Amino acid sequence: MGVSTSRPEPGVAVVTVDFPPVNALPVRGWYELADAVRAAGADPAVRCVVLAAAGRGFNAGVDLKEIRRSPGHQALLGANHGCAAAFSAVYDCQVPLVAAVHGFCLGGGVGLAGNADAVVASDDAVFGLPELDRGALGAATHLSRLVPQHLMRTLYYTSRTVSARELHRHGSVWRVVPAPELPAAALELAREIAAKDGSLLRLAKAALNGIDPVDVHRGYRYEQGFTFEANLSGVADHLRAAFGAGKERP
Repeated sequence: MGVSTSRPEPGVAVVTVDFPPVNALPVRGWYELADAVRAAGADPAVRCVVLAAAGRGFNAGVDLKEIRRSPGHQALLGANHGCAAAFSAVYDCQVPLVAAVHGFCLGGGVGLAGNADAVVASDDAVFGLPELDRGALGAATHLSRLVPQHLMRTLYYTSRTVSARELHRHGSVWRVVPAPELPAAALELAREIAAKDGSLLRLAKAALNGIDPVDVHRGYRYEQGFTFEANLSGVADHLRAAFGAGKERP
């Protein structure tokens, strides 16, 4: 359990997240993920990183049980800072990063996929922000990189999900494949990217981030101010308690 890194072939590093049962990450998990992605991207021998997950889904966001059982706001602050660190590590990774998404990609998972350079998904993958049902806000910054503006707002207000195939139609998912073929499909794209010159890839990544119309760092930080306001008002605790009493799955 945790975050591991493998090197399946020259030039490619695969960072795999495994926090059973649903990959809802505790505070330490977000920081482990950030450290692993940064380390992989900083390795001169790596020219492309694949971010994958084990288990039932790619990512179910923050571990709400950790927040509910922790006194005060320390776990909430830890989750906010940990998510920001992981999202930034993906976005600022020195080489291109491919997200291999299967099953559910919710909350923080959208933050990771939305900040990736490319997304390959299985045909059972769904993406969404159930934040309003969980007493939180955030990651609309990243969802807006995956879908058009009005669809983003509708998904956000309703907590509905959108399928990988629909994202493929919008052009934000590169390829949709049957679940058993996902690792090979992500590796195929990573291999094609990694065939390029490593120094030039790093320059290209910096250049594309530099012309990005969405400031992902400032946008997410702005959203988190409203998350904390929701906690101070008490509405967040009420919704998290209702969610915890009703179900444990995404």
